Amino acid sequence: MSVPEEIIRIAAKGDGVTASGRHIAGAVPGDVLRADGTIQHGPHHATPPCRHFARCGGCQLQHADEEALRRFVTDRVVHAAASQDIAPGEVLPTHLSPSQSRRRATLHGLKTAAGVVLGYREAGSHRIVDIGECPVLRPELFSLVLPLRKALAEAAGKRPVDVALTLADQGVDVAISGLELDGLGPTEAMLDFARDHQLARLSLDQGYGAEPMWEPEPVTVTLSGVPVPLPVGAFLQATVDGERTLVADAVAFANGAGSIADLFSGLGTFAFAFSPDTNVLAVEAAQDAHLASKAVANRHGSSIAALHRDLFRAPLQPDELTRFDAVLLDPPRAGAREQIREIAASPVERVIYVSCNPSSWARDARTLVDAGFRLEKLRPVGQFRWSTHVELTSLFVR
Repeated sequence: MSVPEEIIRIAAKGDGVTASGRHIAGAVPGDVLRADGTIQHGPHHATPPCRHFARCGGCQLQHADEEALRRFVTDRVVHAAASQDIAPGEVLPTHLSPSQSRRRATLHGLKTAAGVVLGYREAGSHRIVDIGECPVLRPELFSLVLPLRKALAEAAGKRPVDVALTLADQGVDVAISGLELDGLGPTEAMLDFARDHQLARLSLDQGYGAEPMWEPEPVTVTLSGVPVPLPVGAFLQATVDGERTLVADAVAFANGAGSIADLFSGLGTFAFAFSPDTNVLAVEAAQDAHLASKAVANRHGSSIAALHRDLFRAPLQPDELTRFDAVLLDPPRAGAREQIREIAASPVERVIYVSCNPSSWARDARTLVDAGFRLEKLRPVGQFRWSTHVELTSLFVR
């Protein structure tokens, strides 16, 4: 007969794990797995704040209290470094975004005989959970869920639709894909929806790319005090507080650098945060984001130069990196294997690496360490509250 076992940690996908290595769904550290397979809740087991939890695939860890959640985010990052035999010089305090702080999200909708369902997909399924609450979203975004259901009930066909919500400076930016408006009536109904709810912008992708159909004034997002045009679908950090933490670390880690290469620069999240006395080369592959940041940099006469370049196919070479005191990179989830190899072969002595995937970061970190870098600082960041998605900032020097 099996004996009771205590849950000692949370695995990468959210399961509780015992000392013997058993994975138990719905368990957190301090819980006890009884001999009969049931779970005895411990001091870190919390009551989920959302009634959709366990069905909705948007959150995996609402049953973990603040301490357990913080420990999970911290362990994911520290263990990723340890998996490559890398010891950080200093692990900075973990940052967790609070509830109701997400300023962007994508919901899925489908018209059924009973009406339109709108929400997130169930874990491991295409079924949509029709949400009646969401404790992670900013209230400005969630307040549109019910009106969107009504608007889609009148305009949507049988095809599923995706609804991307983003909080911009002018209000909520709504981008809908998969919705085909047939005739003047449905088109006018969607324009009425945009006007009645004072949207910053309403865009539709009817199979030929996103096209704004309502935008009373150019939509912007303010980055480090600088309003930057926000292209439809452009990448934006999930929360304002998370962005501030990432940016503050980047600025602190770059202290004293007179020239910085900002790679995978996006709209300029980091570039616009540096001192005007710092020369920054902002390199981005997405043309709309590149043009948005370039236009602002040119208009302000700043020390930021923007370069349109695909760093996966054409990474900056060692001879191009020689003129920079520091390199900052914030790549997609796949990491930056090709660019990291060139950085490792260059004379650069300081690398600031912001990552949304501890696994690919750890692989790239190993390449830097093998080239003589040491991991001086590391901060775990949990912008996606109650999710297993974890981010980090790091500083490498040699």
